[in-house]
Amino acid sequence: MLPKVLSDKLRMTALEPGETVPVTTYKAARAVAGLVQKHFERHHASVAKHYDQELAPLPDAKIIETIIDTTFWASLRREEGRSPKISLAYLSPENASYPLIFGEKLALTTNNLTKLAPAVERSGIHLGVWRYGDELCIWGTTRVIPGLCFVLEVIEPGMLVIKHRRVDGFGKFVNVAVLKGDQIKVVDEESGKVRDCPSVINSMIGFTSSSLWSDSLNLLVQLAVSMRSHERGGILLVVPDGKERWRESIIHPITYNVYPAFSELAELHRKYVDEHNPITWQGQLQSAIHNLAGLTAVDGATIINDQYELLAFGAKIGRAPGGAPVEEMLVTEPIIGNKGMVVHPVQNGGTRHLAAAQFVHDQHDAIALVASQDGRFTIFSWSPCEGKVQAHRVDALLL
Repeated sequence: MLPKVLSDKLRMTALEPGETVPVTTYKAARAVAGLVQKHFERHHASVAKHYDQELAPLPDAKIIETIIDTTFWASLRREEGRSPKISLAYLSPENASYPLIFGEKLALTTNNLTKLAPAVERSGIHLGVWRYGDELCIWGTTRVIPGLCFVLEVIEPGMLVIKHRRVDGFGKFVNVAVLKGDQIKVVDEESGKVRDCPSVINSMIGFTSSSLWSDSLNLLVQLAVSMRSHERGGILLVVPDGKERWRESIIHPITYNVYPAFSELAELHRKYVDEHNPITWQGQLQSAIHNLAGLTAVDGATIINDQYELLAFGAKIGRAPGGAPVEEMLVTEPIIGNKGMVVHPVQNGGTRHLAAAQFVHDQHDAIALVASQDGRFTIFSWSPCEGKVQAHRVDALLL
């Protein structure tokens, strides 16, 4: 529930085409702008030491605040009965590759964003925004942007994600902050450095010195994004290659057992890594990722090994013989200000979450990725330091 003051402002923006939008300020834009500016400054400086290609221009706090403020109010409007879904990138036409340039620049206003939204709502298309004199203008569209380019995406009315492109260009963009109404979630760059944090969290966060330019292919990140996008919920279990102990935590017979292991994704991954021009494999990789992630929509768990070979899907999780029921787990979220809480598994979700927590409780060398139908996404892993299951809430990293 949004505070009354903000709710009143939201209603003020629900205007018919042609009406004047009142001058309002989205307070979250001002609150987060300075932090976002420092993030981009810090990582531009870090990447520049190792990367000789051109990076995107740095936005200052005032530019960031203005883009967020205008886009937020535009997200609450409707065009022909539909809410806008927009992605804006801060760069000049000269910084873009193959830009579509308008004959006349358009002022960055809620009305112009709402009108243009239907043309750019498909994934991968950005409205180019740049400062001309003292005014921010929309100059056209682009599909290709340089590394560390500031991007603001509208997910749904009142919900925005600040992100940037990975330096090597392939893979999910790195999320910096999520704004939803008056709620602000800034990704904690240090959370991926926790001793027991699984490597997939590091790659999702994308802020370590290596991941900014060499770790964007992490297939578990891509699988997580694809799992979340089918909106049916699902479980992906990742078990050690060459070990069979995980079968003790699965109810037999497995309806959809795969033998021999299906290795398409594993083979494409090897080709991507070994090929001199890996871009030739990106299309096939994406298709294989979506195909495997689609299996998680089937009732039960999909199981792969850590070499990305498919072992089974639709599998039912059960407690291992002699195993104890999971009684507690540590719930964390990689957000600044978040503190881990120890809770009983039933307090963290439904049957999928409980089953995944039990599996990791029995199989310490496995991890479990769980997508909920409502968009929540949790990664379960075993924490040797805490001596219990950790549930990492990573929704803010996957939007």
